[in-house]
Amino acid sequence: MQHIGFIGLGTMGAPMAANLLRKGYAVTVWNRTAAKADELVRLGARKAATPAEAARAADAVITMISNDAAIAEVYDGDNGVLAGVREGAVIFDSSTISPELARRLAADARTRGAAFFDAPVTGSKPAAEDGTLVFMVGGDEATLRKHESILLAMGRKVLYMGESGSGAVAKLAHNAIVGINTVALVEGLAIAASGGINAAQFIELVQSGGAGSKMADLKGPKLLAEDYSVQFSLGLMLKDLRLASSLSDSLNVPTPMLEAAKSVMQTGQALGLGDLDLSAIAKSYEQWTGRKLNGGGGDK
Repeated sequence: MQHIGFIGLGTMGAPMAANLLRKGYAVTVWNRTAAKADELVRLGARKAATPAEAARAADAVITMISNDAAIAEVYDGDNGVLAGVREGAVIFDSSTISPELARRLAADARTRGAAFFDAPVTGSKPAAEDGTLVFMVGGDEATLRKHESILLAMGRKVLYMGESGSGAVAKLAHNAIVGINTVALVEGLAIAASGGINAAQFIELVQSGGAGSKMADLKGPKLLAEDYSVQFSLGLMLKDLRLASSLSDSLNVPTPMLEAAKSVMQTGQALGLGDLDLSAIAKSYEQWTGRKLNGGGGDK
């Protein structure tokens, strides 16, 4: 039985770890807020006191952490993943981080005799729960293929993107599209609502026509119900758009649509919407237009 160390038990990490347990892996978990591990312990996981302890006996380590600073805290230092990882182990980081940090962690892991992969995911909370995530991976392909069954225990597809850092680049480019599509959906709904169009009929039209998208399918029902429970938070999307903006600057790629979406998400963050689902950006448009977006054109 392969032993997995799983670090980071938030919206995505907890269901991912649960799927590993269901597939028969031995899993040791660590989370900064220790109580978040309790349900996984009830499912059969063991709780570690530090990231190093979670990594020490693991054949593979998986991390799912919110941002670059938190990743550095988890990996570095005497209690970090790199201090505990054993020679021959593999590390999959499924966080969304900068390509620069991914490359640095890959180099640090090599000095420990371990293989590091930047392996972010797409699919958000429903796919994490269903085990249908898609992984985009940077690192050594031959080593990846030997161990990709671990990722397929949590997902439906593993896409190899290239050398270390390539998974992170792909994820930032991907999430730039997600952020733009979400803003486009909400903005279109704001136009329709302000023009007296029934919101449910408009969402059905979007899903049936050329404006259809994965975001329309995922967020349309949430917008109609004003259900802003988190599948993927507005705050994390803003973080990703900022990373994507920085990456595009370094690559000298003009990104006017990315910058517009980032600005809209920043307004949502300023309104205190950061901990809600990114579809909660609708509240910004409701403030600007003076109308409920799901109200068929009626005033708030």
